[in-house]
Amino acid sequence: MKKSNKKKDDQAVSVSDHLNSNLLEQLKAVKKNLTKEQEEKAAALEQKRIEERKQREKNKSFEELFNESSLSWKEFK
Repeated sequence: MKKSNKKKDDQAVSVSDHLNSNLLEQLKAVKKNLTKEQEEKAAALEQKRIEERKQREKNKSFEELFNESSLSWKEFK
């Protein structure tokens, strides 16, 4: 049992120990760039959705606006 526990400990530590520090820094930089790109894409997509929603609102017909309205003509009689 002690041998298997020792192997597990060695495997967990050995990955970071065996990597060259320069390579490790490069991998961290690549990861940081990828997460930054993903965040930028998500922000751009959200902005695009907002613009599309504004355009749909802008181009609605009177009938669509009237149907969406919660006002009742009976209240104004």
